[in-house]
Parts: sequence; structure tokens; C-alpha cells
Amino acid sequence: MSDRSGSPGIPGSPLAQTVAALQPRALAELTELVAFKSVADPAQFPKSECEAAANWIVDALRADGFQDVALLDTPDGTQSVYGFLPGPAGAPTVLLYAHYDVQPPLDEAAWASPPFELTERDGRWYGRGAADCKGGLIMHLTALRALKEHGGIPVNVKVIVEGSEEQGTGGLERYAEAHPELLTADAIVIGDTGNFRVGVPTVTATLRGMTLVRVQVDALEGNLHSGQFGGAAPDALAALIRILDSLRAEDGSTTVRGLAADARWEGLQYPEEDFRKDAKVLDGVGLIGNGTVADRIWARPAVTVLGIDCPPVIGATPSVHAGARALVSLRVPPGTDAAQATKLLSAHLESAAPWGARVAVEQIGQGQPFRADTSSPAYASMATAMREAYDGQEMQTSGLGGSIPLCNTLAGLYPDAEILLIGLSEPEAQIHAVDESVSPQELERLSLAEALFLRQYAESRA
Repeated sequence: MSDRSGSPGIPGSPLAQTVAALQPRALAELTELVAFKSVADPAQFPKSECEAAANWIVDALRADGFQDVALLDTPDGTQSVYGFLPGPAGAPTVLLYAHYDVQPPLDEAAWASPPFELTERDGRWYGRGAADCKGGLIMHLTALRALKEHGGIPVNVKVIVEGSEEQGTGGLERYAEAHPELLTADAIVIGDTGNFRVGVPTVTATLRGMTLVRVQVDALEGNLHSGQFGGAAPDALAALIRILDSLRAEDGSTTVRGLAADARWEGLQYPEEDFRKDAKVLDGVGLIGNGTVADRIWARPAVTVLGIDCPPVIGATPSVHAGARALVSLRVPPGTDAAQATKLLSAHLESAAPWGARVAVEQIGQGQPFRADTSSPAYASMATAMREAYDGQEMQTSGLGGSIPLCNTLAGLYPDAEILLIGLSEPEAQIHAVDESVSPQELERLSLAEALFLRQYAESRA
């Protein structure tokens, strides 16, 4: 924060002061948004929670003067929200993206404050979706409101707020493909990533894709008494454990047969000690894999066992198990086709089965990796904006190990559009984990950066 003006950016900048003055409203609105338990899975939370959140966004856009505001019923049974705000004649069009659905809160009892009650603590705002990505929507609205008070919005603005990004069910992607004219834009700002760390202005240049498979292992017609049959009867759970173990080398590197895993990341590096702290690695426990941390999390594939179906410890019986299954995720780096990676992963799982155990692999989800063109004019405009908003600091470029499948859909539909990825999900935000939070300072700075970007981009296209 600037010591002289109390807001980021050029000391005394009227736009920066307006963004700062809008922060109480941002807090109030984010509090309302976080209160919606908008997990896009009716098996976990009522669908009405997502519908209420979507309607809140509709009302907010209309109150801010958006036209053509609509609830879009997407093919996966969820709703996205669209609105259009016209700018000057002949101005370029910028699409601003966020999503209002959130990850489930996991163990609510483990949160220091209720996950769906935005709570201020230790200089941060805690709540599920505060950073990922309800805060992203508030960032967009704050930037636009500030510009309205200082000469007006210099571009045509489209806003799209997705309702099922966290579930990966592809509703908005399919809708956009069926209505390609809806989201056409000269530049697209995806507000769903984050700075490398608090105070370091960052754009995300690459995203790993993802494939998700369910593997079922069967070895017996039914469970058997381990005392009577154990030692000779093939155990499906033991077979599954061996199959899953085959996906990693001795150092923990991902080893899917036929899948390259030796790429190098060129650019901003992630010091190992910083990573250990961000990841909260326990003392004495080593990191897995080889190469730099940036190599491992941004440029190479990474397999994760997300869950295993087997009897819990409490209530377990002395049995040899007839069947077992697991959900396996594979993050896919840019330069690798996700569909091909899925085939290689499936073949690996099937071939790794011991004792002739039967293995069935079912694909659950898939998204392609993404690489942005950082040489585009929009990136130059964002660099200028971030330098101003962050008191002269230069914009950094990083990768992101996560996936945003919509990016590839938009890139395919609009090959001439410039796509930028920014957001509030820096390491301290702990998105997807217990005690997710957002930095109010980052919300303020990035709102200012986005407002400055829209001005700069309009000028560059004039």
C-alpha cells in the first residue's frame, strides 16, 4: 500500500483513490457472495444455492448498467451469467471471466471460521470462494465501477460468470461452442489465476491440462476370509496398490509409459524453500521428482490418486478383497495432447495389473493444456498497467499447474483474441483447501491494474 495515498498505484492517482474507496463495497458484496453454498454438485449441496448465487450476479450486473443480462442454461445442468456493457463506438471488446461455483469446504470443523461466512482475520478475508473465484468477479466489478467515475469505460465489455468450473463438467464450453457469437472479443481476461505471491504482479502464461480416470480392479467373485484364503487368493486391493505405485519412480516422478516427463521451465523460478513453505511440507519430508520446482509443477506431467474405494479402517473385516477402485488425475503440460495422455495412462494402468487381475479404466473428464501468446499487444498493456498499480514493479510471467479447460475452448473459437490470465489465487490463498482466503490488498491492486489495463488497451487499439 502506498504510504502517501493509502491506495496502490501512483500516489494521489484519482483512479487509485476511487478503487480504494470502493473496497468497503467490495467487502460487503463478497460477504454476500461467499454466503451462497454454490458447490455445483447437488449430491453435496442444494442446487438452489447455485441458482441463488447466479441470480445475485444477474442483479449486480443489471444494477451496474449491463445490457442483455441473461442466465444461460448450460448442457451440464448449471447456469452461467452473461452481460454486455457497451463502450464508445469503434472501441475494442474485452471479455471478463470469473466463476461463482466453488469447491466443497472439505472438513468444515477444521476451518477456523465458518467456510461460508466471510471473516476478516490477520489482514485477510477468509471464506470458500473468496479468492477462487468469487473474488475475481468482485475484482472485475470494482475495476469497471472505478472507470465509470473517471471518464467512463473505454471498451465494450462482456462479462461471463461460469457456474460449474470446479466440477469440470464443461457446461459453458459446450454452450460457447453452440453459440460462438456470444463471447467474441478482441481480448479476454480470465480472472481465475493469481500472482506468484502477494505483491508480485503476475500473468499466467501456461496451464497444465488434465485427464481424470476411474480404475476398477477385480480379482474374485466375492470377498474371502483372510485366514482361510489369504496367501493364495489374489487380493484386488493389493493389486490396485501395486498398479498405482507403478505410476511413480523411486524419486516420486510421474512415470506413465510413453509420456515425456523431462521438460524444462524457462522463466520465473520457484525457490525450493519458498515452495516448501507454501505447500506446508512437514519438516524432514522431501519433495518428490527431479529438476527445478518450476519444471515439476509447470512443465511436466503429474499424477495424483484422488481417492480409493476400499473399506475404512473402522469396521474393517479380515477379508481378501474381491474388488477395489481409485480415481486418478493426471496433469498434462503444454505441448502434450490430453487425449493422447489419457490413452497412455489407461494403457499403463491396464498393463501394470499383477496376477492377471482384471482392470477396467473409465475416462471421467479431460481438458487440454494451454499456452498464451505473451508477445501480444494486450500483454504489453497489462505490463504497463501492473507496473503502475504495483508501484513500479515489473510484471512477471509464471505457469500454473492447474487447469482451466475453457481457455482452450475460447482460443479455438476466437483464434485472434488475446487471452490473459490474472487473479487472486496466490499461494497464501490456499484455494481448494481449508481456510481459503483472499488478500484485500491484492484485490485492491488487481482491481486497479485491470482498470488501468482497459484504459491502456483501448488507447493501444485506437
